[in-house]
Amino acid sequence: MSERCIILLGIGHTNAHVVREWARKPIPNCRLVCVSTFPKATYSGMLPGTLAGQFRPDEMEIDLPRLTAKAGATLVHSEVTGIDWKRQMLHLADADSIKFDVMSVGVGSVPSQIDSVRAEQVVAVKPMQTFLKRLAVHFDKTMPRAGSQMQISIIGGGVAGLEIAMCLLSGLRFELPLIKIRLRILTADDDVATELPAHARAKLRRIIANRGVEVIRNARVAEVTECGVMVADGRHYDSDCVIWATGAKAPPVVDRLELPVDDRGFLLTNSTLQSVTGLPVFAVGDTGSIVGATVPKAGVYAVRQSPVLWHNLQAVLSDEPLMEFRPQRSFLKLLNTGDGKALLQYKSLSIHARWCWTLKTWIDRRFLRQFQV
Repeated sequence: MSERCIILLGIGHTNAHVVREWARKPIPNCRLVCVSTFPKATYSGMLPGTLAGQFRPDEMEIDLPRLTAKAGATLVHSEVTGIDWKRQMLHLADADSIKFDVMSVGVGSVPSQIDSVRAEQVVAVKPMQTFLKRLAVHFDKTMPRAGSQMQISIIGGGVAGLEIAMCLLSGLRFELPLIKIRLRILTADDDVATELPAHARAKLRRIIANRGVEVIRNARVAEVTECGVMVADGRHYDSDCVIWATGAKAPPVVDRLELPVDDRGFLLTNSTLQSVTGLPVFAVGDTGSIVGATVPKAGVYAVRQSPVLWHNLQAVLSDEPLMEFRPQRSFLKLLNTGDGKALLQYKSLSIHARWCWTLKTWIDRRFLRQFQV
């Protein structure tokens, strides 16, 4: 029998689990090829804490060459240029095409609505692997003199945008004590963190206000100029830096796979995470959209999909039944508020305390230790 091949396109939370399992028990007569445009994977849960100065940048990273080498997998650094489904060949820009038997796509997401903005001062949170470097370069160009004011606008009022706002403010106030930092969040909604229940939103609004973060509601961005942000109703906000942290849409590479997608461009799958086409391809994490299920684009779901994906990759190769992924209805949320505390939210419970930050940090570091070899 000829050697079979599994391709992992993108190494996010779910696909990284496959690499870890491969290191423990590789599939006989099969090779694992990991295709990534970056040499490192970034754990989103620790990005806010890194901005606050609570962690070093390397503490939130997974070294993909080391991870794949330990697992005996092949790592290919390249962009995808196209795919031939009849021959099951993945075409790459900087490497030979790869013939595969089954593929898992976990290329994450990118911020929505950013295509219409071309101004130089916009710094998108994603790709997260390069965010800190791009942000540092921008600050180097726009840093005001001591005693003056720096104005920062964060576009997007979801949980991710709020965490970034509070933690970045803490980090900058520590690093730049002689500069007055004015930070605002602009959201198109009439409230922040609409994905949270009302009681948690109310508590979060109080925390944000106490931290000195301004919130501008019903502010749909129309244009980003050299001077700042213009919203649809004509309001203008001076900004030295604009950080884009809006909701998710699919990255351009998904279009090149020529598979059915939802209205945001994510690959449509059934409950087994397999493409609705029935082709030997799975879409996981943010990249997939399960037909008939409402699954938020959150890392916790990507992690929970990991054992299902590992089982189903093996099942396809052995012609066995596939396992279904059943998303949980509620899960523990921990938001870093940048002040040594975190907001814990679970069902009707919401607590803001230092021990919540300690719990979040323990969970995050325990997760990353699995992959930091």
